[in-house]
Amino acid sequence: MRDLLLKDLGWKLLSLALAVAIWLTVQPLTEAPSERRSIWENWETQTFTNLPVLLVVSAAADVKEFKVNPDVVTVTVSGRPEMISAMTGQEIRVTVDLTGIEAARGLRKRVEVSVPPGVAFIRAEPPDVNVIVPPKRD
Repeated sequence: MRDLLLKDLGWKLLSLALAVAIWLTVQPLTEAPSERRSIWENWETQTFTNLPVLLVVSAAADVKEFKVNPDVVTVTVSGRPEMISAMTGQEIRVTVDLTGIEAARGLRKRVEVSVPPGVAFIRAEPPDVNVIVPPKRD
C-alpha cells in the first residue's frame, strides 16, 4: 500500500498541480455564461437591400469601363437597437478593390463592406461579384 502512494510521487504531485491549474482557468468561464451572452442578446439585426457596389481602382484606370455583376448587394448588420433603428443604407459602403487589375476574364472579387463604429457586419449576399474588365488598349 505504501508503494502505491509514494511511487512516482513527483509525477503525481505535478499532475495534481496541473489539474488544479486547468480547473482554476476553466471554472470562471463556466460560472457566468449568461453575463457574457447578455451583451449580444440585446443586439438587433437588420438587412439593407439594393446597396450599390462601388469600385476602387488605381488612379490611372478609367472607372467607367469596369462593370460588376450584380451591381447591388444585400447587407445584413447587427448592433444595439438605438444604432440600428437610426441607421440608413447610405452609412454602409460596399466596395470591390480592383487596384492592380488591367485585364482579366472570369474575374470574381469579394465585396468589402464598411459599417459605422458600433455596428457589426454579418454578411453580404452575394459575397462576391463578377468583374467585367475590358481588354487593355494599346
